[in-house]
Amino acid sequence: MRVATGLSVLVLGAGGIGHAVVSSLETGIDRVDPFKDMKNRPQGGHGMNFLLVGTDGREKITKAERKKYRLGGAPCHCTDTLMLVHLSADKQRASVVSLPRDSYAEIPAHTDRTTGKEHSAHPVKLNAAYAEGGPHLTVRTVEGMTGIKIDHYLEVDFTSFMETVDTLGGVQICTAKPLKDPYTGLNLAAGTHKLDGGKALQYVRSRHIDGAADLGRMQRQQKFMAALVKQTSSSGVLMNPVKFQQVASAMLKSVRADKGFGTDQMLELGKAMRGFTPASSEFASVPIQDGGYPVKGIGSTVKWDTKKSKKLFRALREDKPLAPHLPKQPRATVVGVAPEQIRVQVYNGTPKDGLGQKVDAALRGTGFNTTRSPLNGGPRDLKRTVVSYDPRWDRSAKALATALPGCELKAVKGQGGTMKVKAGSDFTKVQRVKAEDPKRGEFGSVTGDQVVCP
Repeated sequence: MRVATGLSVLVLGAGGIGHAVVSSLETGIDRVDPFKDMKNRPQGGHGMNFLLVGTDGREKITKAERKKYRLGGAPCHCTDTLMLVHLSADKQRASVVSLPRDSYAEIPAHTDRTTGKEHSAHPVKLNAAYAEGGPHLTVRTVEGMTGIKIDHYLEVDFTSFMETVDTLGGVQICTAKPLKDPYTGLNLAAGTHKLDGGKALQYVRSRHIDGAADLGRMQRQQKFMAALVKQTSSSGVLMNPVKFQQVASAMLKSVRADKGFGTDQMLELGKAMRGFTPASSEFASVPIQDGGYPVKGIGSTVKWDTKKSKKLFRALREDKPLAPHLPKQPRATVVGVAPEQIRVQVYNGTPKDGLGQKVDAALRGTGFNTTRSPLNGGPRDLKRTVVSYDPRWDRSAKALATALPGCELKAVKGQGGTMKVKAGSDFTKVQRVKAEDPKRGEFGSVTGDQVVCP
């Protein structure tokens, strides 16, 4: 995630900035050679592939920040986040695939970078490849697992992530339900928030919010990355050399990159991606067969679905889109329960003919599962629209009430799962709403415009 942040800023910004500015920034990048003496590599496909690696390095973070953002403990010197980013050959699409850090992996035979000891091939969790053999072994392991040839390697730590977000002025995130993680200290109420660097780090690291664990964390990381693209492309950073230099300098303080990723590559990418928007990016996760696959001496790992993951990586090699690109949807408010899951019976509480049909059709138009048969509801002089609901379905009731601004919520024990809407004379229109978790494609894929704030 932190690498992705840095890359997004760098490649998006480079397109509007001169060669001299980018050259001065490029000289400050710490270089590594992850491809040295590598043999029997996968055949290259169409487009360009980056391995984006976020480590748990926190040496430059102050004691106060460590305490505030729950960054205590010793770092494992392993990868906290791994992502494959594929830039299409026509430079019109960026596909981001999250690789779970606990993925079951087979590390190839290698020499330990610390002890010099020779190791035969053996199983590990994917994030341990970095601890044993650094960038070189990480690239070899990922290429062996995916069949994707890595063209460039980028690595960033906690410090760079926080400073980059702060220099951008924060990133806006929306949530339809409260998010709280006692381990990272994340505590967000439902609504829209502008996260600074520290809070953004809590957001992308949290994995104890619900039962989704790492899957939920990866989806939040993807949402953050899409929001970052939106913020970068709409904030004027790209056309302001001074602001761009500030943002890029913050990111580059802690970045490490392969020797082949230089000024020309940055400018080429920047020019290609100058017109990027959240809709230009798509996000997916490796299909999982077993989220708790036990391995002796390692513990619980994440085992990939062999057939589906091969299909995913074949699509990347063949430069094909991973997510269905849906027509642009009207602006909608995010709610915690998908409208399609909420059953609604509409009543006309006024003398106005056809009001029930109008409300039923409008609710159905934004996705609610209406009965399509509105009824007359008691006294015909209702001034204010009323939504009655069983308290057991309070989250669904709140979602429905969001679509009916100004309505009255009335809890009725024993009513059951069907919401009842009695339309009053105050009804004017239905506010469009959408689920916080969008419909995902074959590989859990979405486009960036589906997950950013409306």
